[in-house]
Amino acid sequence: MKKSWFAFGCLGAVAVALLILVLSVGGIYNRLVSRSQEMDKQWAQVQNVYQRRADLIPNLVATVSGAAKFEKSTLTEITEARASVGQIRLDPNKAPDDPAKLAQFQKAQDQLSSALSRLLVVVERYPDLKATSNFRDLQAQLEGTENRITVERQKFNEAVQRYNTSVKSFPTVFLAGMFGFQPKPYFAAQEGAETPPKVEFDLGTPKTVPGRP
Repeated sequence: MKKSWFAFGCLGAVAVALLILVLSVGGIYNRLVSRSQEMDKQWAQVQNVYQRRADLIPNLVATVSGAAKFEKSTLTEITEARASVGQIRLDPNKAPDDPAKLAQFQKAQDQLSSALSRLLVVVERYPDLKATSNFRDLQAQLEGTENRITVERQKFNEAVQRYNTSVKSFPTVFLAGMFGFQPKPYFAAQEGAETPPKVEFDLGTPKTVPGRP
């Protein structure tokens, strides 16, 4: 009888240990799923704001191209940069796994941002264009979208950091790979982002050379 109770007790202890193990593994898996979904949701937000900017550009180009003698090379640069962005296909609902793909995507988007910044600088030479309500509305929408891009990219990086921390933490690190969870890449900080940009308006004023009148 005593042996039966002892065996029953051992089986009970094993069952409890297995239950604790299953619950622990289940908790780890659920936490990884939650972090992954949070990250994917934020990636979708990043894609949304980038798409919003891409949708504004055709109207902007059409509005600006109507200005007499406007620099056509600036519009060509923007059109080509937008086309380059469209050639990079990433799943809009799932955070990218490949750092090289994300870097390529970021480079194309940053080039488009630079082209738009240069266009807004050039527009300073066209007060009549700046005065039109259509251009002012587009400019305000673009500036607001650029700000949202910066915010959403930062939020995405924060979500990736939380996810990666979970994936690499002990003891999750031993189970994450088994469940198919791998670390994800971040958006890289833009070069020179630590200092405010210096914008100069060169409106044809002759430049002076040091040492010369």
